[in-house]
Amino acid sequence: MSAAHTDGSVPGLETSVETALTRQPVEVRRGTSGWYAAPQEDLLALETPVALVYNGISHAVMMASPADLEDFALGFSLSEGILANVNECYDLEVHEEPQGLAVHLTIASQRMAELKQRRRSMTGRTGCGLCGTEGLEQAIRPIPHVTAPSLSDAAIQHSLNMLGAHQPLQAATGASHGAAWCDAQGRIQRVREDVGRHNALDKLIGALAREALPLSQGFVLVTSRASYEMVHKCASAGIGALVAVSAATALAVEQAQASGLLLAGFARPGRHLIYHRPMTAAIAQR
Repeated sequence: MSAAHTDGSVPGLETSVETALTRQPVEVRRGTSGWYAAPQEDLLALETPVALVYNGISHAVMMASPADLEDFALGFSLSEGILANVNECYDLEVHEEPQGLAVHLTIASQRMAELKQRRRSMTGRTGCGLCGTEGLEQAIRPIPHVTAPSLSDAAIQHSLNMLGAHQPLQAATGASHGAAWCDAQGRIQRVREDVGRHNALDKLIGALAREALPLSQGFVLVTSRASYEMVHKCASAGIGALVAVSAATALAVEQAQASGLLLAGFARPGRHLIYHRPMTAAIAQR
């Protein structure tokens, strides 16, 4: 349980994180030989319908944490291949609507024409990666080739040890995923959080693109399994290494091999697995 200040603020939380949570009265039950109840206030992560609207046409509705939505919309657009680069997005605005939030993007006319041809309706749930795909041939998309960086065991462990201190929404609610961009030494540079693991990664990709940060000598750390979608999103953004705290799927490993992405998983203190390491990406022992 997390306590709020008497003025309604939450200790250690930034304003953007405050918008992604709410307070709820709960009854705490405790006991061993006998049980007793104690009223308390808990912090809950919000799930909000977020519509992504391109040139006035709604394309996708995702359940997401209502924070960093500009990053989310841009990252989703890039990782899904709707945009090839940030310059193809001319304008981006978040609008409040009665049923939720809508992010309106104005994109290049050629990209909009291609989007209409895809004929995809992607109304999704939290963590849903392929909702609305019309046929099996659309499920596994071609994956770009990336260059994996050299990555040390120490860098992976350092990023893992520091991640908790960069997840205020998770610390407050216990109900969010995180995606972190780490430099070659494992120092965390950017983190985005969301109730959905795909959303958290899209937010991070959007933030990196908006700031034009160099991606050649770093890696992404995610607080989830490494699925096909997570690998594909990283490769689509030009990211060459992905580390997950949980396991990788077989298809994720296949896709990492196809793209040349360095893939690690089950990252825990003092231990991690390397599922795929390209020959050009050395793993230092220290």
